[in-house]
Parts: sequence; C-alpha cells; structure tokens
Amino acid sequence: MMGHQDKTRAAYDGVVELYASMFANRLETRPFARNMIGTFAELVRGTGNLQVADVGCGPGHLTAMLHDLGLEAFGLDLSPAMIEHARRAHPALRFEEARMEDLPVEDGALGGVLAHYSMIHTPPGELPALLAEQVRVLAPGGLLLASFFATDGPEPVRFDHKVTPAYSWPVDRFAELLAGAGLVPFARLLHDPASERGYLDAHLLARLP
Repeated sequence: MMGHQDKTRAAYDGVVELYASMFANRLETRPFARNMIGTFAELVRGTGNLQVADVGCGPGHLTAMLHDLGLEAFGLDLSPAMIEHARRAHPALRFEEARMEDLPVEDGALGGVLAHYSMIHTPPGELPALLAEQVRVLAPGGLLLASFFATDGPEPVRFDHKVTPAYSWPVDRFAELLAGAGLVPFARLLHDPASERGYLDAHLLARLP
C-alpha cells in the first residue's frame, strides 16, 4: 500500500513539465515571496556558512535563485523526475533525490534550509519529524524559511491541491511547531495572494540558537 510520500512522488513525477512551465518564473509576479527569500539569503550570508539546502526543490528554480544571491545552494526533492528536470535546467548546480524525513546531509552542516511550500503535503502528525530533521542539519545560528498555505481557523485544514492533497496551517500553530523543534521564530509574513483557494500565503523565518 502506497504511503503519502509515494503518492506525492508519483503525482509530481507525472506533472513535471507542466509544473515547471507554471512555476519556474512565478516569483517574478510574487514580490512578497521573492523578498522573503532575499531576506533569508542575506541573513544566511551573515552567518558565514553559505551552505543551503532547497528542500523540495522541484524544477530547481529557487535553488538557482539562492545561488544567484550568493549562496552555495543545492536542491533535494522526493521526485526523481523533478530532479532530472532540475539537472537539465541548471547543470552547474547540485540536485539529489531525497526524502525530507531523511536528508543526505551531515549534522550541523548548513547555514540555511529553504522549505518553500514543500511540507504542505505532509499530514499534521508527521510534520514535527520533518522539522526535527531540518534542525538536525542546521548549524547553530542557521536559518529556516518555511512557506505554506495559512488558514484563520484553529486547526490544519486538508484540501484538494491540484497535484495531490495538501494542508493549510494556522500560522501560530506552525510557529509553535518550529519552537518545539528547537528553533526560534523571529519573522513572519502573511498575505492574500488572491488565490482561488481562499487561503493566505505564509512565510516564517526561524533561527537555530
């Protein structure tokens, strides 16, 4: 029986070219997300550790953006088809197939982790384990930027994402999970993307003490 990771991998394997055509240049029209990533990159550069993992990198466009912002970025994704596309699109950068709960990174190696809507398909009960794994690979002072769909309600809400089922989160609840994993959330951006889903876009920045 397929677990949710296997279903997610199969779903994204089947939409690689369409997904890349829709999202590879999408930040050009998304100033809030673009500037949060820019802030993340600036803060990571300030730590002196330029090693950054783009976790759930998809077609690799944000890995390339992080590289252009002066970071030694590499991309990790569950979908082998996404990794193949990313390697073709950005041959100078490193991309590897990996599960978010088992990152191929040494303890304390990274100055930053970018998780751009890459945890939205994770059932709520499994999210703490993913965050713990991201904390494991961060060096002291390292940063995590997590982006996700937000809801005003008190509980996470499952919805029919165009690729595979996903969850929106109350921002305070997500911040509590970050704190529970040992991170210190220190900045957030919440805005309305005029989405047909009716959810807000949320970006949380957190630091490992």
